[in-house]
Amino acid sequence: MAILLTGITAATLQGGYGLIPDAALLIEGENIAWIGPRKDAPTASETLDFQGRLLTPGLIDAHTHIIFGGNRAAEFEQRLTGISYEAIARAGGGILSTVTATRAASEDDLVAQALPRLDAMIRQGATTVEVKSGYGLTIGDELNMLRAARRLATLRPVTITTTHLAAHAIPPEYAGRADSYIEEIAIPSLRAAHAEGLVDAVDAFCETIAFSPGQVDRLFTAARALGLRVKLHAEQLSDQGGASLAARHAALSADHLEHLTPEGVADMARAGTVATILPGAFYTLRDTHIPPIAALRAAGVPMAVATDCNPGSSPMTSLPLAMNMACTLFRLTPEEALLGTTAHAARALGLTDRGTLAPGQRADLCLWDATHPAELSYRIGAEALHARIIGGRLDA
Repeated sequence: MAILLTGITAATLQGGYGLIPDAALLIEGENIAWIGPRKDAPTASETLDFQGRLLTPGLIDAHTHIIFGGNRAAEFEQRLTGISYEAIARAGGGILSTVTATRAASEDDLVAQALPRLDAMIRQGATTVEVKSGYGLTIGDELNMLRAARRLATLRPVTITTTHLAAHAIPPEYAGRADSYIEEIAIPSLRAAHAEGLVDAVDAFCETIAFSPGQVDRLFTAARALGLRVKLHAEQLSDQGGASLAARHAALSADHLEHLTPEGVADMARAGTVATILPGAFYTLRDTHIPPIAALRAAGVPMAVATDCNPGSSPMTSLPLAMNMACTLFRLTPEEALLGTTAHAARALGLTDRGTLAPGQRADLCLWDATHPAELSYRIGAEALHARIIGGRLDA
């Protein structure tokens, strides 16, 4: 069955916005079959007129931690009194407080707690969402998180990609023994997750309060031996050379990057590694080190934009709000912000079948109550989504 969408302003995200005014788009099955000016449109068995609304590819959230137990509102209050994120983490709070709540939750509990967060993302235009583990920090609890993430895709009309992040923090039982944790928990849980078909990519937190470049290198070597792509939390709080390490492993992305060096930028450019920009964490932590956006832009490094939805440093579920923050705080252009949640976000996940409006691409689409794509970054907290189309089907 062929469906023709008419009465749209189409932002194809090819060569920038790639705007086609008074456009039409033909869907056949799950894919886009044709796009162009409405006057040239082919015939179809069904036509839907959207009365001048903006059409974009479905939004893609390339970095989230939506599977977790509990919340960390108390730490939000602590930071406002002047206690740093690092100090809270070193005192046993931060990620480790979420670990305690997550370990106490069943798989069903984790799914139930994650669904409202996923629903909020969907209401703001998300059609693909990456979900990380990393709050279990035992083999069994990491697998529990990844199973819960896989289940989300069976409960909502959305694509879920899963990322193994056992190298997220050092649990209390391994205090002072990070090398042992990598060898006894991180790598074995990765192999178990891979054997069970639960993992699409592998991530780690390379930082003074987490894992060293050498420890991450061993994990990434194990991941690549399994045929898995890698990505990295890099240079968020300090310069650990994580971006260059990620580039050496042909990483899909390096994420955060507030302390990224010129050498790291050059290495990412050579490797084709995407820079995933996470303004929600920058905002929540009241950071002052802005990622080197101009240098990334000059080097031709693609920039994705994501929510980093997590209980501690970015309790945010709106990609349009992340786009606004990326523009306001980091001076991305609205065009870069939209590319960052579509074409470049798809690249950050290693997905080639979505992120632009073109024949052969998956028909994951968003229709907005807007006339120009800059409105999606301009509005603060607005819910401008009119409708989503998922795999060629209108999501009611």
